[in-house]
Amino acid sequence: MADQLLSTAPDYHSLPENYIRPEDQRPLLAEVVSDAHIPVIDLRAPDRSHVVSQIGHACRSYGFFQVVNHGVPVELMLRMLGVALEFFRLPPTEKAKLYSDDPAKKVRLSTSSNIRKETIRNWRDYLRLHCYPLEEYVPEWPCDPSSFK
Repeated sequence: MADQLLSTAPDYHSLPENYIRPEDQRPLLAEVVSDAHIPVIDLRAPDRSHVVSQIGHACRSYGFFQVVNHGVPVELMLRMLGVALEFFRLPPTEKAKLYSDDPAKKVRLSTSSNIRKETIRNWRDYLRLHCYPLEEYVPEWPCDPSSFK
């Protein structure tokens, strides 16, 4: 089933039918507010309870938020993105080792959300990794590319 991955498929010249949502399931772009205020959460704010309150409000009211002053260096984020790009560019045989369509699996490469049940898929591949506690899950993480772990 690893052949289901978008990252192993040939270049598409048109959108496959199983990725086209009926009109009533598509976002209503006419209702999108282009200058909407995206909540910004500053993790360096001195009042921790206020930060927690802001996160709760953003989750309930918007469903997302932006985090600033999180302390993760830009260089580290760029390295992480580089490793992710390396991973998804691996040959299909390597990626197939981690492929699973079992949504309960802790470490898995898949596409869409639940390929067994969905009739319309999401346009994505993802690598799901559990991370806590690290010592429990890191041994199951991919060894290729070598910089992954």
